[in-house]
Amino acid sequence: MTDLVMKQAKDKGFGTKPEEIDVFEKLVLIHSEISEAVEDYRHREMDKFGGNLADTMQRILHLAGIYGIDLEDRMVQKIRANKERMWEWDKMNTNTRIGEK
Repeated sequence: MTDLVMKQAKDKGFGTKPEEIDVFEKLVLIHSEISEAVEDYRHREMDKFGGNLADTMQRILHLAGIYGIDLEDRMVQKIRANKERMWEWDKMNTNTRIGEK
């Protein structure tokens, strides 16, 4: 996926090297896609919700690709680390899922 995103970035002139981008701008754009996804979820617009999650991933893959970060490897590392992690579910807010009251 990262290769596809980086090819598109090159073709569209979105930058493929650190000196060609503004990292803070890229992070703000990632945040804006998440904010759009939040609104889509709130309004139960699940097709738009999925689209904005995909937009978020594309922007994250672009930023990672620029810096040569292997997100697949990093995700595997996080999954392994989280396997041993303990969560205190009773202290977390769990009433934000669709269908719950």
